[in-house]
Amino acid sequence: MGAPLHNPALLAPGVAPAGPVAPAPARAPRAADAPPVNGPSFADVLHGVQAQRPVAFSKHALQRLERRGIELPEPTMRRLGDGVERAAAKGARASVVLVDGTAFVVSVPNRTVVTAVDQAHMRDQVFTNIDSAVIA
Repeated sequence: MGAPLHNPALLAPGVAPAGPVAPAPARAPRAADAPPVNGPSFADVLHGVQAQRPVAFSKHALQRLERRGIELPEPTMRRLGDGVERAAAKGARASVVLVDGTAFVVSVPNRTVVTAVDQAHMRDQVFTNIDSAVIA
């Protein structure tokens, strides 16, 4: 067993080690040393993934659509999705998205329609716990 190795970082300033000095550990690469990354940013990728997710409907919302005879053709679904995207871009959490006279209450982070009210049933309706409204 040889003499103990001394780590110079652990010695008081101005004190010389009594024996052999341990080699300095290899330095981990810093962000400045890394080569530049080409491609989209994480935010762009995340936004693209969210944009590809379709709008879901809760069981309650599906019951309301069926009971009120609300049909959702592809153009309406596309506009609803665009409205949800616009609300998400502004940081909304719960939004009313109005599309063709139908109000959809949406949980924006979950991209889920909570309920739907058509124009014929909108009279005397009160929407609560909503932080935004979007006309799509």
